[in-house]
Amino acid sequence: MRKKALPALLFILSCSGSVFAQQNTGATDPIAQKVEALMAKMTLEEKIGQLNQYTSDRLATGPLTPNSSKYQEIKDGKVGSMLNVKGAKETRMIQEMAMQSRLKIPLLFGLDVIHGYRVTFPIPLAEAASWDLNAIELSARVAGKESAAAGVHWTFAPMVDIARDPRWGRVMEGAGEDTYLGSLIAKARVRGFQGKGLGNLDAIMACAKHFAAYGAAIAGRDYNTVDMSDRQLWETYLPPFKAAVDAGAATFMNSFNDLNGIPATGNAYLQRDILKDKWNYQGFVVSDWGSISEMVAHGFAKDNKDAARLAILAGSDMDMEGHAYLPNLVQLVQEKKIDVALINDAVRRILRKKFELGLFDDPYRFSNESREKKVLNAAENRKAAREVAEKSIVLLKNDNQLLPLSKSTKKIAVIGPLGKSSADMKGFWSVTWDNDHLVSLYEGLQNKLGKQTELLYSEGCGIKDTSRQHFAEAVATAKQADVVIMAVGEAFDMSGEAKSRSNIHLPGVQEELIKAVQATGKPVVVLVMAGRPLIFNWTADNANAILYTWWLGSEAGNAMADVLFGDYNPAGKLPMSFPRAEGQIPVFYASKSTGRPALDEKNTNYRSAYLDLPNSPRYAFGYGLSYSNFDFSDLKLNKSKLSQNETLQVSFTLKNTGKYAGEEVAQLYLQDVAASVTRPVKELKDFQKVFLKPGESKTISFTIDKEKLSFYDQKMTWGAEAGEFKLMIGNSSDHILLQDKFELVD
Repeated sequence: MRKKALPALLFILSCSGSVFAQQNTGATDPIAQKVEALMAKMTLEEKIGQLNQYTSDRLATGPLTPNSSKYQEIKDGKVGSMLNVKGAKETRMIQEMAMQSRLKIPLLFGLDVIHGYRVTFPIPLAEAASWDLNAIELSARVAGKESAAAGVHWTFAPMVDIARDPRWGRVMEGAGEDTYLGSLIAKARVRGFQGKGLGNLDAIMACAKHFAAYGAAIAGRDYNTVDMSDRQLWETYLPPFKAAVDAGAATFMNSFNDLNGIPATGNAYLQRDILKDKWNYQGFVVSDWGSISEMVAHGFAKDNKDAARLAILAGSDMDMEGHAYLPNLVQLVQEKKIDVALINDAVRRILRKKFELGLFDDPYRFSNESREKKVLNAAENRKAAREVAEKSIVLLKNDNQLLPLSKSTKKIAVIGPLGKSSADMKGFWSVTWDNDHLVSLYEGLQNKLGKQTELLYSEGCGIKDTSRQHFAEAVATAKQADVVIMAVGEAFDMSGEAKSRSNIHLPGVQEELIKAVQATGKPVVVLVMAGRPLIFNWTADNANAILYTWWLGSEAGNAMADVLFGDYNPAGKLPMSFPRAEGQIPVFYASKSTGRPALDEKNTNYRSAYLDLPNSPRYAFGYGLSYSNFDFSDLKLNKSKLSQNETLQVSFTLKNTGKYAGEEVAQLYLQDVAASVTRPVKELKDFQKVFLKPGESKTISFTIDKEKLSFYDQKMTWGAEAGEFKLMIGNSSDHILLQDKFELVD
């Protein structure tokens, strides 16, 4: 059936390609004129070369296909982009090869700048826990400045996949489980990377990935298939990508997975119908590493030539390390199996970005070694990394206000496999440096306390150890201390691409080590460092205090010390639900009620519930404590009914009733009580992060309009339906403090 449909599809796409060319050659668009003038000089082989991307010899971030001729192909004009090339010196050297080609078309240099370049920031999931859009944009802004100063034009970030399965290792790259929060973070990160616009020497191209639905990989297994309804695709997984388009993301990357039987790389519905047609996207789409040729392994293409045909038809513009376009597209055009208009469309999109970056004016303008030395690892960049790291820490438990600790504490024991680790603080997908300076927890405490406090240390066990042979030493160390800080979690390479885990409990015997130390009776503060939500039920029940510190980057230890001793009051909130057991996964707050909802944890007979476990997560989306307390009161709605063209104003009073200045994240949730299709029990629709001094109060306002009440109806038409809505305000998805209702009328 697929092969019978292709001629008609080819005709439609060929026509659309011609229309695209006509739309972009007007006299009012000088870049379009330059692109057309250059394309008029290009041979078909040179055009196809622009669609070809190779990795450098120094770094491979996927399965490597040996290619001894790549540098000659650059000189011959058969390569449009290189990835995994960094540094002003190296990018200039390789760009000089491109300047030996007949038309001297400059290369694009791309790199996985996921959470910082020279200065490493917290992993993206940790930054999402800050619920601070300015901080997230700042992180991307610093990464963009440093990358651009090192000759890099393009980052393969942000990852905007919604992820509700913490077994999937790539949750560390995204913003968590919520579509609304994820969409706002997508915009913030695109703005950060691209700054005031392409062409500025401190801006790089963003790349929204992975298009689309990669975060729903079955069983949380990387690269696995995805099977979902159109409703779930449009309601949950596509909005962050649309947000990236609206923010001006220069490029998109397709995903490894298939979607309802069609690999994303060869999926015309995703790339042509939605992205380039419905959303009128003018940037270009790059494949993920080898994903064009991998359509053969999917069983969708019979060979690389067939894969090249399917990918270009579907709208994949650039072939990243797939080695499919360059060897096959010329022949496919000659055989009339694809129209050259499709190639022209892809080339126009790529050349346009090169012109926007100013590379035709000066191909070496980003490869300036003196600027590189000035910008990289600047003090202001490390200061920003520390601030973002502080904001990313989530306080999960603080019995009897054990935290913050006193700086006059005489003896502190640091116990656990991550206490003195610096390498693990960088997290996955960080750029490697020979002379990197990553601050460990132990070093951060030394910096904070000086000589007035004695720091004791015992590793206790390794991250993945099954042996308890060093427990006795750890217990003896704990007994000498006034307070114990335990540093546990994952190694940096246990979450990330190809790092799926079926068991997401604390690795090895780490929780047993916590039990042994807790048995000493000493006050215990547990710091969990990881790239995903982990399961640690005994610790959650028994530890005195718990901070979830993720992987915080270059300034990790300093940021942790700031929070431990109260120089920063933690205000992070979880962007993903933390399960009690793997059997709950996926567990997320915006679930449907079902016809037989579990009314409570005791009333479960003939209800949608487990026999052996509550439905609720261990820690809910939006959860996070503070050293202070905040009171929510005096909820007011300016009307009880609104029409489709009106807005509803909601206000309440937020007061800091504690003794520490701090921030609270006030969260607004809505529920459509009865609709033409079932709706989630609650959906995040707005939030504000508010700083208050002790005793200070402030009136917080939210505006509700038709857009916040809209959804896709039975005919997949976007709009709002008349009816009753439940309004909920709280400090987490499971801790609603204020409630009311209102009605939308026709």
